[in-house]
Amino acid sequence: MTYNAPGKAHREGITLLQLSALFPDEDAARKWFEGIFYAEGRFCPRCGTDNNYSCKHKKMPYRCRDCKSYFSVKTGTAMEGSPIPLLKWLYAIYLDLTSLKGVSSMKIHRDLGVSQSAAWFMLQRIREGFKDQGPEVKFDGPVEVDETYVGGLRKNMSKAQRAKLEGRGPVGKTAVIGVKDRKTGKVAARVVRNTDGETLRGFVHEHTAEGAEVFTDDASGYRGLPNHETVKHSVGEYVAGRVHTNSIESFWSMLKRAHKGTFHKLSPKHLQRYVNEFAGRENIRDLDTISQMAALTAGLAAKRLTYRDLIADNGLPSGARSA
Repeated sequence: MTYNAPGKAHREGITLLQLSALFPDEDAARKWFEGIFYAEGRFCPRCGTDNNYSCKHKKMPYRCRDCKSYFSVKTGTAMEGSPIPLLKWLYAIYLDLTSLKGVSSMKIHRDLGVSQSAAWFMLQRIREGFKDQGPEVKFDGPVEVDETYVGGLRKNMSKAQRAKLEGRGPVGKTAVIGVKDRKTGKVAARVVRNTDGETLRGFVHEHTAEGAEVFTDDASGYRGLPNHETVKHSVGEYVAGRVHTNSIESFWSMLKRAHKGTFHKLSPKHLQRYVNEFAGRENIRDLDTISQMAALTAGLAAKRLTYRDLIADNGLPSGARSA
């Protein structure tokens, strides 16, 4: 018997026992991935043609007649080049989606029997599937817009680390701006280098339709927006009738709980992937679990991410300890 849980109880979930019955072996997992990536027919990910056939290659079971390439269902996706079985990828996707505060690489390491470093790489590639989970069109509103800061607490830093910080408040942390549409419940969020007016207003214009009502706090960077109302957090005002930012702040709360309770450290270098993950999970939260898995899996297509590209310098600190 499946019991309803609190929260989004209208969704149909899947227990681990049900998942194991649905996908008992590697062949079942392969058929699942192929059913999503090849929904309109199997095609060559190298040249795009559907002129291909099955072959007896151990790792690449298909071959294109046009470009002569061998390929598998992993080819051309975020899983390309991975020796990890598809069944373990499927379970990693399930665990990530059913963990509201995210799943750590250590848990994937323990539960799926892969190394911690391989688990970390798997999860970063899975997060690529959330990259396009944002809104396809601009929000009609009303929307709530707010920014938050992600980073370690000053009191937990060493004396040497604190000495490097200048100023107070969010100094040394990474800024993230987000918008949530009240009508659809959808979220979009982005890591930003600064929170000046040009950046904040530009983000709002990019994600909201003309004429949309915009609700923010009283940060000066939002001044000048059309159809804009504020709550004055600076004087302790948090709700003024319809005007508040409680919904987007609830989203930040989930991200912060994941930071402290699951990941413990989110480096600026990789923070956008984690932000994409939480925004993407929020945007498909009303779907049944199997539909969430299908949506995320479909997002892995054409998202090749090599380890070299993952660790390449992007101008942001990784937080790695120096030797």
